Amino acid sequence: MSASALSLAERRRPWLLLAPALLTLTVLMIVPIGIMTIFSFYEFVTGGVEKEVFTTANWREFFTDSFYHLFLWKTVRVAAITALLCALLGYPPAYFIAMSATRHKWLLLLLLIVPFWISFTIRTFSWIHILGEQGVINVVLMKAGLISEPLRMLYTEGSVIMGMIHFLLPYMILNVYVAIEGIDRNLISAARTLGCTSWQAFREVVLPLSLPGLMAGLLLCFVLAAGSYVTPEILGSTRDALFGNIIFDTIMGQLNWPMGSTLSLVLLVLLGAVAAIYSRYMGLSRVFKGLGG
Repeated sequence: MSASALSLAERRRPWLLLAPALLTLTVLMIVPIGIMTIFSFYEFVTGGVEKEVFTTANWREFFTDSFYHLFLWKTVRVAAITALLCALLGYPPAYFIAMSATRHKWLLLLLLIVPFWISFTIRTFSWIHILGEQGVINVVLMKAGLISEPLRMLYTEGSVIMGMIHFLLPYMILNVYVAIEGIDRNLISAARTLGCTSWQAFREVVLPLSLPGLMAGLLLCFVLAAGSYVTPEILGSTRDALFGNIIFDTIMGQLNWPMGSTLSLVLLVLLGAVAAIYSRYMGLSRVFKGLGG
């Protein structure tokens, strides 16, 4: 075999190895997005019926109707609040697990992933029995004489955020844990040797080096929260709906596939832009590293 032919074979080998993944990505992601894009330019006639003519009416409706803008902004706000609260609540346990000297650290990690063994929907429904008028919290407070009537905790924006934190917190902890676990302990020892207190060593060494994992957790929590519709559907009222609920109602309720495709693409572009900004400054490999543990 000539050197030029060998060189050609070597150039083709990576593409041959990537072919199964590229084919899967094309069939399961690129083609559906292309179909949605085409549908977004169809004309909606009635429920389940659309006319295959090119029109920008769906896009004009989105850009001119403040109804969609309101729910899009609300989705961004709720997702950002959820991600930030996950960061505040998730960093301490992640730090504790990573720095734990016990031989049974694996048990702590096992307890962390136990929630994944239970259906997400069932875990979400469980909050009804905790926050409802006849839920655990209200029953205990009323029997203790601290309140005279049930508190309204369910079907609010707060209950939606709490439900999403319950779902997303393990992802945040795992990302931060992986980042802290990868820090060379000699750096911490060197900081202590040079006179740093435990707090100073954490502030000057551990926290800066764990920021990539924290940022990866923030991105993951934000994207998953922004795309959620099950939690707002179960724990929220109609005014607590997020953009995903609007998409679901447009497609499944109104059977308006063109408008539903348009709204889906809007959310896709928004989340893609957030991921692109993160990738530009941090790199998406941090997210996949955290997911892989």
